[in-house]
Amino acid sequence: MERAIYDRMRELQRDHWWFAARREILESEIGRLPLPRPARILEVGCGPGGNLELLKRFGEVRAIEPDDESRVYAAESAGITVDGGLLPDGLPDLGGPFDMVCAFDVIEHVDDDAGAVAALGDLLKPGGFLVATVPAYAWMWSEHDAKHHHKRRYAMADFRKLFAGLKVRRATHFNSVLFPPIAAVRLAKSAAGIRGGDDEAMPSPALNRLLKGLFASERQLLRATDLPFGVSILLIAERPA
Repeated sequence: MERAIYDRMRELQRDHWWFAARREILESEIGRLPLPRPARILEVGCGPGGNLELLKRFGEVRAIEPDDESRVYAAESAGITVDGGLLPDGLPDLGGPFDMVCAFDVIEHVDDDAGAVAALGDLLKPGGFLVATVPAYAWMWSEHDAKHHHKRRYAMADFRKLFAGLKVRRATHFNSVLFPPIAAVRLAKSAAGIRGGDDEAMPSPALNRLLKGLFASERQLLRATDLPFGVSILLIAERPA
């Protein structure tokens, strides 16, 4: 990603509605997994570390991050080991397998996405879980994706195929409540040839609370069912015992 994107993430990751609500959804979904307590957990591509405190609630955490400044910030903020490394072939020796490996909005950045998923799966203990999120729908491609150096957005069927060596336990869209306005804005901008704007600006406190509440409310829906559409995809896979 561009340097400015990493710096903006560091500023926004605690309070911005998207980051905060996504953490609530991820905490709900991870909390339903039969993890040992404490679990041995790895986050790959942790950025400036916005998810590390969440993951520490479930066990002993370490992380991988290729960006030097973000790696130092994440390690100091969370008080954990954060190694350098790249998917799929540039991962460090992490000293044995993990109960859970997380890749939150990471796989879409990697040229060899199938190789990346295979490498993540190899880090799991038998019976361990891979939890991954990616952006959905190629037709929603926007300047946001280009600035973040995304290689692609995914159709659900294509994303599931990457996990052929693992058992898929859960595959669902999310960020569904806000999907209609987000999709409408992106399509309108594309049709009008509008570039620029700031998808990641912090909204007013009132609007930020509203958007966070709407997005985070999906954790209740996800407890009952898979969501058929949404801005993002969540997939949880298990390494066969």
